[in-house]
Amino acid sequence: MSITSLAPGYIRAIMPYQPGKPISELAREMGFSESQIIKLASNENPLGMSARAKQAAIEALNDIGRYPDGNGFELKAALSRRHGVRMDQIVLGNGSNDVLDMAARAFLSQSTAAIYAQHAFAVYPLATLAVGATGVEVPAREYGHDLDAMLAAVTPATKMVFIANPNNPTGTLLSGSAIESFLGSVSPDVAVVLDEAYNEYLPPQHRYDSIAWLKRYPNLIVTRTFSKAFGLAGLRVGYALAQADVADLMNRVRQPFNVNGVALAAARAALDDEDFVVMSYEHNRRGMQQLIAGFEQLGISYIPSFGNFVTFDVGEAQKVNLSLLTQGVIVRPIGNYGMARHLRVTVGLDSENQRFLTALERALREK
Repeated sequence: MSITSLAPGYIRAIMPYQPGKPISELAREMGFSESQIIKLASNENPLGMSARAKQAAIEALNDIGRYPDGNGFELKAALSRRHGVRMDQIVLGNGSNDVLDMAARAFLSQSTAAIYAQHAFAVYPLATLAVGATGVEVPAREYGHDLDAMLAAVTPATKMVFIANPNNPTGTLLSGSAIESFLGSVSPDVAVVLDEAYNEYLPPQHRYDSIAWLKRYPNLIVTRTFSKAFGLAGLRVGYALAQADVADLMNRVRQPFNVNGVALAAARAALDDEDFVVMSYEHNRRGMQQLIAGFEQLGISYIPSFGNFVTFDVGEAQKVNLSLLTQGVIVRPIGNYGMARHLRVTVGLDSENQRFLTALERALREK
């Protein structure tokens, strides 16, 4: 008998997270050289990391034989100054996925439930099911969160609500006033996790101060990442901001040394390189316009996005995706999000965006 039968049923029921196809994998499958392939599947920053962050990472390699600062003091101190919170309100993670998982492990159990939206980030159900809690998926409204329906879905068993803003993979955005209204209406006994991984890509007119809400709503947990606009996806650094007692519970389930020393140093330097973040925002804005213009010229329906990606409807998504792969272009199929007709493309460099649009036009002709 296999020892797999010893695992709880709720663990065996989990479908593993499917990341975007790596360039090396497609190169092996198609017999391409890696230089022939462009990857626009995983919402990475096409500009990479800033020069300041890269230099800090290189210097940190000198201490790679030692364990990192398990408390992340320097990065926490910088985040404390940036956001106006105390250091004991900060939880560092190996990417924001890590802090989402910590929140679930700290507040959910087999007798509880968590609520998330249809077409929302796949990690929410994974983190929920991994602790044996019940996941409640609330139907989306126009591919985004229906906060009224999510509020109505709350029961005495509900201990957590996940909200992604902007949402991945659809790119939809809730207004700050709508989220604050939800916080004011939901029971204070329910933890609300506000996932703001794409926060730095928001236009000024759509930004809101979620961190100021921490003082008024002790059940709020805000999560952010250095993987997107800061360009540190490969180093994996994320963080949560919460009331000190909430952060303390999350830190109790945090793995020791969960953020490596190179990542800590790079994130600390990246946080102060505001010019790079502005450059990333401006590049994303121009690239988004380039992609949208291409979709409109091709007559393709798309979901207006506030992230660094666009989800678009091609009908026979599997066929179109296969054609793109044979042309050395990797985008993201999202059938696992209940969107079998759609594909998601990350904003790339100008040349990458154009190559994708050219390949897409050919794929549509072949369909």
